[in-house]
Amino acid sequence: NPIIPNKSTLDPYGGGGMNMPPRRYRVAPGSLTGGMMRILGSWVLPRLENSQQQLALILATDPLSPKAEMAFYIVNISPSSTINFADVMNLPTPLIGGHLNGGSVKDGGLGSIAVESVTLSPFGRRVAWTDTDGRIVVMSLAIDNVTDTKGPIIHVLPTINENEESMLGIEAGLIFSPAGRYLAIEHSARNQFRIITIADLGDPSEGSITINRMVQATPDRFNSMNPFWGRAPVDFKVDELEEDPSDDLLSTTLYFLTDRDVVLTNNWSPWGTRAPQPYFAKTSVVYALPLIAKGDEMIKNPVEEMYGGSFVGGGAAELMADHQAVWIDALTQNYADVNSTNSTVPDDTNSSSTASDDGKTTKYPTDVEISFGEQSDDMVFARRAYIISEIPASDYFFIHQLPDDPSIILGEKTGSGSAQISVYAIGTFPQNSMDSMPIVISGLYLQNVGISSDRKFMHFTYSGRTKVISNTVDGFMTTFASDISDDYTKTFVKNIVDTDQWSLSVWPKLEYQQLYSDAWRMLRDYYYDPNMGNVHWDAVYERYQSLVTRCGRREELDDVLAQMASELSALHVFVYGGEYNDPLHGYGSLRRANEIASFGVSMERSIEWSGYVIKDIPETDPDFNPLDGKMMYSPLSDKTLKLSGQSGLKPGDVIVGVNGEGVMSVPDIHMLLRGMSGRSVRLEVLRINSRSTFSIANRRKMTENYVSEPLIAVPLSPGKSENLRYAAWEWKTRKNAKDLAKQNGFTVGYMHLRSMSGAEGEDSFVRGFYPDFDKQGLIIDVRHNHGGNIDSWLLDVIQRKAWMYWQGRATNITTGGLGWDEQFAFRGHIVVLIDEKTSSDGEGFSRGISELGLGKLVGTRTWGGGIWLSSDNVLVDGGIATAPEYGTYNGQFGWGLGIEQMGVNPDIVVDNNPRKTFDGTDEQLERAISVLKEWLEAEPIVMPKNPGQHKDMSLNKNAEGCPAFPSK
Repeated sequence: NPIIPNKSTLDPYGGGGMNMPPRRYRVAPGSLTGGMMRILGSWVLPRLENSQQQLALILATDPLSPKAEMAFYIVNISPSSTINFADVMNLPTPLIGGHLNGGSVKDGGLGSIAVESVTLSPFGRRVAWTDTDGRIVVMSLAIDNVTDTKGPIIHVLPTINENEESMLGIEAGLIFSPAGRYLAIEHSARNQFRIITIADLGDPSEGSITINRMVQATPDRFNSMNPFWGRAPVDFKVDELEEDPSDDLLSTTLYFLTDRDVVLTNNWSPWGTRAPQPYFAKTSVVYALPLIAKGDEMIKNPVEEMYGGSFVGGGAAELMADHQAVWIDALTQNYADVNSTNSTVPDDTNSSSTASDDGKTTKYPTDVEISFGEQSDDMVFARRAYIISEIPASDYFFIHQLPDDPSIILGEKTGSGSAQISVYAIGTFPQNSMDSMPIVISGLYLQNVGISSDRKFMHFTYSGRTKVISNTVDGFMTTFASDISDDYTKTFVKNIVDTDQWSLSVWPKLEYQQLYSDAWRMLRDYYYDPNMGNVHWDAVYERYQSLVTRCGRREELDDVLAQMASELSALHVFVYGGEYNDPLHGYGSLRRANEIASFGVSMERSIEWSGYVIKDIPETDPDFNPLDGKMMYSPLSDKTLKLSGQSGLKPGDVIVGVNGEGVMSVPDIHMLLRGMSGRSVRLEVLRINSRSTFSIANRRKMTENYVSEPLIAVPLSPGKSENLRYAAWEWKTRKNAKDLAKQNGFTVGYMHLRSMSGAEGEDSFVRGFYPDFDKQGLIIDVRHNHGGNIDSWLLDVIQRKAWMYWQGRATNITTGGLGWDEQFAFRGHIVVLIDEKTSSDGEGFSRGISELGLGKLVGTRTWGGGIWLSSDNVLVDGGIATAPEYGTYNGQFGWGLGIEQMGVNPDIVVDNNPRKTFDGTDEQLERAISVLKEWLEAEPIVMPKNPGQHKDMSLNKNAEGCPAFPSK
C-alpha cells in the first residue's frame, strides 16, 4: 500500500491525466489464486547495494502442500515485479517447509509457527521464531545469494540456559541485536516469572550459526520483559565529538521493562467486608543492563575515560574538572589522532565484508563483544542492571530508543482500555534530568506501535489509521509529534498508509480447501497430545477432504470441520466464526432496525380479550441494580414505571395496542416491536388486575367498562430480555432456598454462577458468598455454568478455616464484630448443584469441591470437558475449530481428571422432572436443602462460646509475702 505524505492535502483524481493517485499493487497471490494460500506474515529484507530488487521474506501455507503446511519464501516485491503465486503452473519454491520438508515437528517439519514471534535481524541475515511445540528456532538467510542451493542453516536452541533455567518458546519474545549476533529472548522461567536470556549465535558474516553462550540476563524473582538493544547516553556524546562518527550504531545497553518493585494497592489489610485482598497493579519500570563491563570497552577514547558512567551530571560533575584538558583535546583534535594516542583497534574491526552476486561488497557491522563474564550461578552479569529512576512506574507495553537520540520512547496503558506514547527526553549530556512528554491525540486511540525489521522506520496505528515515520529524531518530531491538532479531523494526516477501500478477492472454493487444511494442521500442532490420542490423523484428513469440494456455503464447511474435529472425541472442540453471508451486510443500523424488541414478559394471545394477556412479569434481585455495571429492569413492572408517574402492569392485564395499531391486526405482537428496543413505545392496555395511572373517578369508569388506557414503556433487546428472565430465575431460586431452609430450621446462603469467566463469575460469587458467610449451610449452584477459569480463586476462598475468634468490650462474633480468622472463612456445610449443562471450569470447580473434601455434589452428571483451551488457532477468515491445548490430571483420576468424556458424577443423583420444573418445582434444590438438614443434624454448626471468666490480674492472697504486696 502507498504511504500518503499528507491526506489533508491529497486532491481526488479529476481525470485528464493530472494528479494521479498513488498506486496500490498486489504482491501475492494472483487474481485467479485468491484463497489458495494463507499469507501469515511478511518482512521486508534490506535492499542490497546497487540492487534493483526489493526482496521480502514471506511465511505462508504452501499451495503445493496437500495439508497447508507452513513455508518460508523469499520473493520479489518491487513495483515492477510480477505477482507471486499467480501462475498455478509456476509457483515459487519454498526456502524451507511446505511440500519440501513440511509436516509436524515430530516428523521433522516446521509444524505451526507462532507468527507474532517471527523476528528478522536488522541486516536480514538471520530469522528466528517459536512454534507450538515450544521450540526456539534460528535460521540463516543468504540474502547476498538467494539462489544458494545449499539451503538455509537451521538451529533449534537448547531448552535450558546456562543457569539450567527452562527456555521453552511458548509465548516467548525474540529480538536480534543490531548486527544479528545476539538474540534476546523473553521467556517463562520454571516458576512462571518472565526472564530474559541472551543467546550468542556467533558471527553472522560466516553464514553459519554457532551457539556459544545462553546467558540469563535477569533474575527469576520478578518479571522482566520487552528487551530492546539500545545505547547509553555517553555513547551519543562520543558520536557527537567524533568528526566521522560510525554509521554502525552498535548496542552497548539492553533496556527492558521489569516489575521488580512490588507495590501493593490501597488494600493495606484484610479487614473489611468482602475480605479485601492485596492487588498487584500491573506496573513496570525501565532498567538498563550495560553489555560492556568497565575496562572491557572495544574502543576507548578520552570522552569514555572521562565519563565512566552514563549519568554523571549533577553533583558528580565537579569530579570531571580535572579532565577538562582531555575534553578540549577531544573537541579540537582530529579524532583519528586522538585514537592513535590511545591504542585503538583498527577501523575495520567493527565491520565485515560479504561478496554479493555481482562481485561487489556489502558492509555489515559487527556487534560489540558482550562482557558476559564467567559462567556463574551468582547472576553477576544480570545484576549489573540499574534502574532509570527518572521514569516513573506505569503499565508500559513498548520500549524504544531512536538511533540518534538517547531519549526513551514508551507505550503506556492509561486505564479504561486506552493507551498513549510517552517520550522521556534526556537533557544535554552529562545532565541527568529527563522530561516527560506524553503524546495524546484527541479523538483517536492508540491501537498498535512497532518498528520495521531493518529498524529504519516506526509505525503507529490510531483508530484504524497507520502512520509510518523515519526512525529518527527528525522523523519522530516532524512527522509524528507535530502532526497533532486539537481538531482530530485535521490531525494524524501525514505519512498515512493508504487503506481506504481496502479489499481482497478470493475464490470461495479455493479458500474452503485452504481453511479445511489449515484447521486440520492446527489441530495437529495445537492439540495437547502430540500422538492425537492414537487417532490416525492423516487418515482423518483424507476421510473428509472430498466433502470440502461439495461445500457451497461457509456454513456447510463448518459442518465438515465439526465432523473432522469430532474424530478426536474431545469436548472442547468448537467450530464457529468465519465470514458468513449476511443479508444485513454487516450494518449495525440495519441489524438494530430488524431486531425484535421484547417487554421481557410471558404473554398469551387471547381472542376473548382481543389482545395479549400477561401471564408473568419477571422481577430480579431488588438489592442489586445495576448488575455488573448494567441496569436491570423489567419494562412493565411497577418498580420501573412508577418513577415516571405510571402504574405498572400485573399478570392478567391485557395489551391491546402498540403505537396506535391493534395487536390483533398482525400475526404476532412482536411484529409491532421490530427495531424498537431502547425506544419509547405507547401501549393501550386493559388493567384487569393492576391499578390505573389516572384519577380515581376516571379509573373506576375504565375498570367497570374495561376501557383501555395508555402506557409508555421502553422494550428490551432480545439479549437484555433473555438476561432479565435469567436474573429473575436466579432471584426466585434464591428466595426459594432461603424459605425452604427457614422451614427446616436452619440458615442458608445461595448463589448461582452462570460462568467462571471474568466479572460475571467473580461478581456473582462475591455478591452471594460474603453476605452469607456466617450461615449454617451454603448452596453453590453451577447448573448451566458455561465455564471460564476462576475455579482456583473460588476454591481458595472456600477453603479458608476459622481457627481463632475476636471479642471486644461490646462486640462479638454475633453482633457484627470482627468475627474470626481467617476472615470470612465459611464454617458451615456446602452443597454444589450440577447438571448436564455444567461445563468446562464449572466442572473443574465441582471436581475441586469433591477432591478437596469441601462439600457434596447434587444433581446429574456434567458435560464432560476436562481439557482446557486458549482458542488461538484462528483461521484466515476469523473462524476457528478450537484445539484443546492443556491437558489436566492428578494422581487419582489421571488425564482429564475423570471429567473429559465422562463428566463429574454427583454424590447424590437428582434429575429434575421437566413437567415439575415447568410448574415451578426445583427438585434438585429441594434435595440440597434436605441434604443440608440431615448433615446439620449429624454435624451441627454452632457459634463457639468464649472461654468465660477473664483472667484474674489482681494482687490476691497468693501474693502475700511478696515485698510489692501492700501490708494491711
